[in-house]
Formats: sequence, C-alpha cells, structure tokens
Amino acid sequence: MTAAKKFPISDVIAGLSIAGLLLPEAVAYSNMVRLPPQSGLVALVLGLVLYGLIGNSRLAIVSSTSSSAAVMSSGLATIVMFSSPERASLAYALVFLSGILLVIAGLFKLGDVTHFIAKPVLKGFSFGLALSIVVKQLPSVLQVHLEHSDFFRQLWEMLQAYSNWNWHALIMGLCAFFALQFTQRYKTIPVALLLIILGISFNVMGYTQEWGIRSVGHFEFVLPSVSLPHLNMNSWLQLVEISLAVALIIYAESYTSIRTSALKYNDSIQPNRDLIALGVSNICSGLFKGMAVGAGYSATSANESAGAKSKKSAWVAALAVVIFLLFFRQYIANIPEPVLASIVMYAVSGHIRFAPFKQYFIWHKDRLLSIIAIWAVIIFGVLNGLLIAVIVSVLMLLKSYSVPRIAWLGRLDGGHDFVDINRFPEAVAPYAILIARPDHPMFFANAEKICHAILKKVSEQNYKHVILNLEECPSLDSTSIEELLSLAEHLQEQRIDLQLARVRRSVAQTLLYVNSPLFPQSSYHSQSVDDAVHQLESSPSAAT
Repeated sequence: MTAAKKFPISDVIAGLSIAGLLLPEAVAYSNMVRLPPQSGLVALVLGLVLYGLIGNSRLAIVSSTSSSAAVMSSGLATIVMFSSPERASLAYALVFLSGILLVIAGLFKLGDVTHFIAKPVLKGFSFGLALSIVVKQLPSVLQVHLEHSDFFRQLWEMLQAYSNWNWHALIMGLCAFFALQFTQRYKTIPVALLLIILGISFNVMGYTQEWGIRSVGHFEFVLPSVSLPHLNMNSWLQLVEISLAVALIIYAESYTSIRTSALKYNDSIQPNRDLIALGVSNICSGLFKGMAVGAGYSATSANESAGAKSKKSAWVAALAVVIFLLFFRQYIANIPEPVLASIVMYAVSGHIRFAPFKQYFIWHKDRLLSIIAIWAVIIFGVLNGLLIAVIVSVLMLLKSYSVPRIAWLGRLDGGHDFVDINRFPEAVAPYAILIARPDHPMFFANAEKICHAILKKVSEQNYKHVILNLEECPSLDSTSIEELLSLAEHLQEQRIDLQLARVRRSVAQTLLYVNSPLFPQSSYHSQSVDDAVHQLESSPSAAT
C-alpha cells in the first residue's frame, strides 16, 4: 500500500507508455546526428532522472528532441565531416558547453530571455527546421546516398537519383509514417515501439536484406565513463557559437512545453530553476557521451495524456529504458532505417502547418517576419537561420520604435481624463497649452524626432506652455536627456514653459542626477496631466 502511494498506478502506466515512445525516438535522433544509438539512450535516461530531481515541472519529459538534434547536426556539419572520427567528441563537447551556458543563464536569472524572440520567429523557425529535418531523412527512406547536405541541392540530387530509389524501403517508410499519423489520438499506445518491433521482425526473418534495406547496425553498449572530450582550444572556440544556438533552442522549446502544461493545471513556473535543471542534465549528458536534451512538446503532451500526475512517471520511464538496455539492446541493431526516419519525420510533422501563420495574414502583422524565419533556416541553415531571424525581429522592433508616434491630448467631457484628439475629436485642448504624449519609450533612435515634432507643432500655433507626458517612458538614455535639454532650451528662447507629467521614479532620479536649471524638480513633480494643466492654468503667468 505504501508503494502504491509512492508510485500511483497512473504514473506507472504513463511512464511505461513514455518509455515506449521515447526509446525509438532516442535511437532515431542519434542516427540523425550520426552518433551511436547509445548516445540517445544515455541522454534519455539522464534527462528523465536529473530533471525529475532538479526541475520544477511535474509533467515535463526531458529527452533528446528533434529540434536540438537538428541544430546539433547542422552546426557540426559546418566544422566537421559526417564520417570524421572527431565528430563524436565534438558532439559531446557541444552538449557539455550548451549545458554550461544554460546553468550560467539560470544563475544570472535569465529565464525570460526567450521573450526577446518573437513568436512569429519561433513558429517560422520551427516550420523551416521541420522541413529541413524531413529532407535530411528522405535519403534513409529512399536508401540513396547523397553528396550534399544543404536543402535545395539535396532535393535536386534525390530527384536525379530517381532510378536508384529503393521502392520497398519507400513503402516501408510510408506505411510507418501513416500508421503513426492515423493512430496519433491513441497516445497511451506506444505505436512507435510497436512499429520498431515489427521492423525488427522483418529483419530477423530476412526480408529487409532481401529488399536491400539497411538497418541501424550493431553497437556495443558499455557503461560510459565520465570524461571531458579531448579537443584542442580551436575546436572548443568553434563550438561556442554553435552551443549558443543549441542552448537557445533547448530552452525555447522546453519553456514552451513547461509553460503550456503549467498554465493548463495552474502550476507554478520557475524558469531559472528549469534553466539550471536543463543545464545540469546536458552537462552530465555531455560527460557521459550523450545527446542534447530538452523538454519536448510531444513527449510532455503524451505524458500528460497518459495520465501522469507527478515526476514519478519520468522515473518509471527511465527504469524501463534501463531494463531494455540491459536485456534487449541487441535488437536495436536490427531496426530498419526507413522506420527510424519515418518516426523522426512524424515527430516534426506537427510543425509543418500553415494554420499558425494564417492569423498573421489576417491581422496584417508580422507576416514578413515569419516568412523570413522560414526561408532563413532553409537557405542559410539552422544556426545562421535562427541568428538572421532574431536580428531581423530586433531590427523591425527598433524600426517601429524609431518612428515617432505622438498623441496630442485634450480634455474629455470637461473631466480629468486627457485623450488623443485624433481619436476623440470631441476632446478639447486647454488654451495655449500643448500636451504631447509619445506612444513609445524615448530612446536614442527616436528622441530627436520626438523633440523636433514638438517644436514643429509649437511653431504652428501660439502656445505658452508645453506638457510632455512621459508615462510610456520607463527610463532615459543619454541621447534622450540631451534632446530633452535641447528642447527645453529652444522653448525657453521662445518664452514657452516646458513641464513633464507622469514621470516615473527612475526618470525622476535621472533628472536629479542631470541637475539642470532647465528641469527643476517643480517641472516634473505633477502626478497626472490634469495636475499639470491645473497648475499652469492657476499660475499668474496664465492669467496674464
């Protein structure tokens, strides 16, 4: 009875189901990166156990993911050939470095860093990445050997090799893919594992050899020793840039999975703790010669659907994987390549949908951003594609902020509220008082334009006072301060008073440091626009 309480039956069932789902995927993702199957299986066990001990989410399943495997494969391809004996050492070092970066990010409380990547970028990146993965798996389904690894040349080379396609392998791969597709609603049934067993059966009976279909091949499983890969300094430096991309992808994908399940069940979210947990898992995986791990969305969703209630389901899954490795690992060598490739393609097929982008075209927002992210990944590769997409999103943000949008305010219905006159024509501007409110924070790219727009507006009418509403401005950089001082000086020359309203504490503190006679404390102590207007209208200068 005590054991039942410690491990609820729902967690046991969920753990066994997850083990059946993740075992073939771990082998498939190892094959994608051209590492021995042991790498994916070691990473699977470590991810399940270590995140369960350190992480916050009770439903997250941490294992090798299609995204991290794709980034590893593409990143390593830029510095080493697939057949190079150094490839495995570089891969394990990459996983280790990615874990170090994740732990550092967690210690410095950078858990919300993924918010700086726009969702259209992530969706476009996922779409392009999924397409790239599918194309890279097609040679295994068709059983053809290709010389090139980039997207378009791979497609062209496959078409040219039409006469060499293995139709038996293609039929096997298509059957496996559609079997997964049509049974996706039955998440508690380990369909992928059943397909693996069926594929092994065909191999044992001699059919795959007769059809000319390659298998995974024999591998030795030994308890991996803990060691840091022996690489020269130049190799470590080359891996740093790639490790940034791997770490970012791991956390972006993991945070999405963890946050989705947490919001559904009103669980707490501790992003920095999860960063450290993911980092420790990857550090240990790298030291034990394993793959990169993260909280995959599909695995986490399957864990939830299988009825998991706590982290114990992950530990049950880890135990099931260990038992399989100890007693049944010899069968992994007989897994047909088309079956593994189909499992990978099915795993990423959920990202190849146009529906998530439809809303951007309806809203007339971020269409270009998502399209750039897709094509950047396809044309320039995973690493450069992500970097280009993020840079473009930041540039578009800066561009939108650099265009000054200023609302000219008036009093609504004689009350205390001051609103944009262009939106509410019935609002009345106070006599001889110009009230300006920038709709974006002032910073180096737009400060000069905002101040020039105010001076231009002042020149169109006889104003005695200008009120600048800074409620959208959380802080001031040096360029903004200089432009505000210049604005105040120009207005002073025209005998126009400048007042600041809705000034935040950080801005007020900055103005204290500036200590300019153009901005005495009395010029920015108004709590609201109405207070500033009332003060100006009741002053002796207003009466005259």
